[in-house]
Amino acid sequence: MTYLVASSLDELPVDAATRIVVGGIAMAVVRTDEGVFALADRCSHADVSLAEGEVEGCALECWLHGSAFDLRTGQPLSPPATLPVATYPVRIVGEPAVVEIDPTPSIAAEDIS
Repeated sequence: MTYLVASSLDELPVDAATRIVVGGIAMAVVRTDEGVFALADRCSHADVSLAEGEVEGCALECWLHGSAFDLRTGQPLSPPATLPVATYPVRIVGEPAVVEIDPTPSIAAEDIS
């Protein structure tokens, strides 16, 4: 795995999504009480930015049609989306804490299409 620095942990608000580009890949990065998660910043249903959506628990809801995605797996939790979005490995390192993300998706491309 090749992790790249994405952000300082302090720069990520809790229970909100932030759009960050890592290794040329746009991601919706979310910090919750359970950890930091990175998903592709494109809804699999409407092709709009997920980083503009709302976070509730471990779900990120698309602002356009209301599809929610599990932050841990990228799986859709509610319609109209039926396909998952890619997720990316995240780790927190150092002091002060830095968020690093591997821009290789955890979900294989054939699982997304």
